[in-house]
Amino acid sequence: MKKLIIFYTLILFSIYVSGQDSTEVVTKKIYVTKSIEKGGPPLIDGLLNDEVWNLVEWGGDFIEFRPDENTPPSHQTKFKIVYDEKNLYIGVRCYDSEPDEIVERLSRRDDFDGDWIEFNIDSYHDQRTAFSFTVTAAGVKGDEFISNNGNNWDESWNPIWYTKSNIDEEGWTAELRIPLSQLKFGKGDEQVWGLQSTRRFFRAEERSLWQRKPVDTPGWVSEFGELHGLKHIEPQNQLEIQPYTVTSAETYEAEEGNPFRDGSENDITVGLDAKIGVTNDLTLDLTVNPDFGQVEADPSAIALDGFQIFFREQRPFFVENKNIFDFRVSQSEAGDTFSFDNIFYSRRIGRSPQGSPDTEDNEFVDQPDNTPIIGAAKFSGKTKNGWAIGVLESVTAKRYAVISEENGDRRRELVEPLTNYFVGRLQKDFNDRNSYIGGIFTATNRDNLTTELDFLHKSAFTGGVDFKHQWNNRDWYVAGNVTLSHVIGSEEAIKNTQESITHLFQRVGANHVTLDSTRTSLTGSGGNIQIGKVGNGHWKFESGATWRSPELELNDIGFQRQADDIRHYTWIGYQTLKPDNTFRRVGINYNHWSAWDFDGNHNALRFNTNSWQNWKNNWFSNLGATYTIVQHSNFALRGGPRLRQSPGINFWNSISTDRRKKLRFNMFQRGNRAIDNSRHFHYVEVGATYQPINALSVSAFPSLSLNNDKLQFIDNFDDVNGSPRYLNGEIEQRTLSMSFRLNYTINPNLTIQYWGQPFISRGRYSNFKQVTNPIAKQFDDRFQLYNENQVSLVDDTYSVDENLNGIEDFSFDNPDFSFVQFRSNLVIRWEYIPGSEIFLVWSQDVSQDGNPSEGLLSSLGDNIFGQKPQNIFLLKATYRFVL
Repeated sequence: MKKLIIFYTLILFSIYVSGQDSTEVVTKKIYVTKSIEKGGPPLIDGLLNDEVWNLVEWGGDFIEFRPDENTPPSHQTKFKIVYDEKNLYIGVRCYDSEPDEIVERLSRRDDFDGDWIEFNIDSYHDQRTAFSFTVTAAGVKGDEFISNNGNNWDESWNPIWYTKSNIDEEGWTAELRIPLSQLKFGKGDEQVWGLQSTRRFFRAEERSLWQRKPVDTPGWVSEFGELHGLKHIEPQNQLEIQPYTVTSAETYEAEEGNPFRDGSENDITVGLDAKIGVTNDLTLDLTVNPDFGQVEADPSAIALDGFQIFFREQRPFFVENKNIFDFRVSQSEAGDTFSFDNIFYSRRIGRSPQGSPDTEDNEFVDQPDNTPIIGAAKFSGKTKNGWAIGVLESVTAKRYAVISEENGDRRRELVEPLTNYFVGRLQKDFNDRNSYIGGIFTATNRDNLTTELDFLHKSAFTGGVDFKHQWNNRDWYVAGNVTLSHVIGSEEAIKNTQESITHLFQRVGANHVTLDSTRTSLTGSGGNIQIGKVGNGHWKFESGATWRSPELELNDIGFQRQADDIRHYTWIGYQTLKPDNTFRRVGINYNHWSAWDFDGNHNALRFNTNSWQNWKNNWFSNLGATYTIVQHSNFALRGGPRLRQSPGINFWNSISTDRRKKLRFNMFQRGNRAIDNSRHFHYVEVGATYQPINALSVSAFPSLSLNNDKLQFIDNFDDVNGSPRYLNGEIEQRTLSMSFRLNYTINPNLTIQYWGQPFISRGRYSNFKQVTNPIAKQFDDRFQLYNENQVSLVDDTYSVDENLNGIEDFSFDNPDFSFVQFRSNLVIRWEYIPGSEIFLVWSQDVSQDGNPSEGLLSSLGDNIFGQKPQNIFLLKATYRFVL
């Protein structure tokens, strides 16, 4: 303990000393706009030749931000801003001495490529959130909602606004018209908004800013300049209705005798999205029978550790304003704290049905793929006085599986009940926007659970409180949260929760948890506390602790991998502030973690160092290594005893060439190896992107992973010759995949995108063994290896005769596997008027079990190219009424 205190004292002293060379105070710039009293608004044609622009002075004097902060940029930029009762107008000139060299790369909305200019508007003037509008020299527009003082940029926000750009002999120009209904601001005779403008000068990969921001200043929105002169503007009530219709057709391989798989299906659906401005600060979003058909498929993945895989949300209704509902249990700069764990994980809503019907031989099942969302409403926004509010309510329908019986009759079985999901989020800024405190509450309620679905929780509730306090110009902060969960259900449901891999109350040797099969509820807690420094100088740091009690359960509407964990972490980072002859920027980091369970067992101790580099030629690279000294797992034997895992080294590095080039390459690799060679893993991905013309880009990223583990879990057997058996084996797993993308932009409003991924993962098992001394220091002392006389394989089933008396002691299915999949999406998107779109989608899916004895490439080819894929065709049309 004494050494730990000395260690932290030295860290804090070194950070304090480095912080004495304080950054200067930067004066905030002010731009004064004027109202258009007469003459009419400018025509948005990008030419800046309207008389109305003479009402105001130019704003300019941009200063370089990257790569060499606080130096003159290669070319200057200037802008003007005027307004009327309905719109804000911005005219901008980007000077360029070589206008023929201006890069006009076409792309889809929100894909910022080539030369561009951006305006960030903090109309709340809360110094934490802002609205971002970007236009490229090619006329492509982008828009993002900025939150958490610049730490979150949400590109799913798609307001209706108008822009045009033009290239002339002085460089290029652009005009923007932003309806005030798309911004959020409070009432007031005279408004003051935050304002920032960023220009990208593509050839030099240079960023320049209107309002200077030193590199070591924390935050983004808090450092904006100010927009003055907005007088007597009235908040605009937003009312938008977007009906849509979707026509779908599906073809697939017909299955002989199966009445549910005759080779084709057709459907047509209608739905409605609406956005209502309750006040100018707060918006009500509604959706009825939502469709998410144009969303790209999830990448293929296989998890051998038994834990669920996190997939990011891609559905527009849930993505927009997701920052308000975000409540991560333990996000940290150090990482390795289960930072994906979140009280709200929207992919639980509309999930695949959790039940499956009981069937007899020669019966066929029509099992639904997902659960329809009957309707959902979201009330969210932020008030001028600092209240962030989010309320989400959603109802998903009952889902039935239909079973065709051998005699031709049909019956239905419920596989997902009618379910109500509720999320409420509240957060309040105070202390001049330097601090906030907030809370969240979620509820999941399932209606009339049948006997077949009694394994589900009837109700699940979570609540949390979070806070953050910043001081010394936001250089320092202390933050934290506390989370509580409570689930209610039948004895079967709560027993299943206790036995799930997240909890494993039944595990052998755990003195602090006990499986209670009579319980009908479970209450747990979690939380995080941290202190850090992120600004003012070269040095940054964060240190904290996080915990999850054994009973914490978030997975009804949240995401949680494991419970029963107490963890300490520390991160220290050094960054350069000026470019030199080799690098534009460099960062070097140190991390360490230590973890215990609630029984006091020390389960992990890891040390890490890593670095990232932005080279002078604009290449990027990083590398890092983690040394694990102590590693035990309460979960590796899936209810068996705590297992010692050998010390090892994790490593990674990546290189990417200049992203501005038409041909660019990326390489990434990571791996780990145990010191005693009991396991080793290596993953490598190499890819290239080629952009032969401004409208077309093609990329391919093949990857290969090699996984060899001499102690891979297979199964547990409760009673073999009077004692349990924890069966493991040695796995040799190979995974091969390639993501291919093609983007073709006909114009900024008409794009064609293709994504495809062949994937194969093959695992072969050998050297079967039973774990006998799970915490032995030496690897070979942890198990007893079965010899070839004890194990035999017949008809794809292994039999084990431990004492060689000719009598089978236990058996298990051959665990070898080969999973082959090909997924693709072709999406044609046409935004025929702002906010209204037509999507044409073609999705393909081939999923097969291959032969584990075959090679990777041959098995991939046999199981993809020789099969009839599942084809889904969708035509979706929307029209956005702005009332």
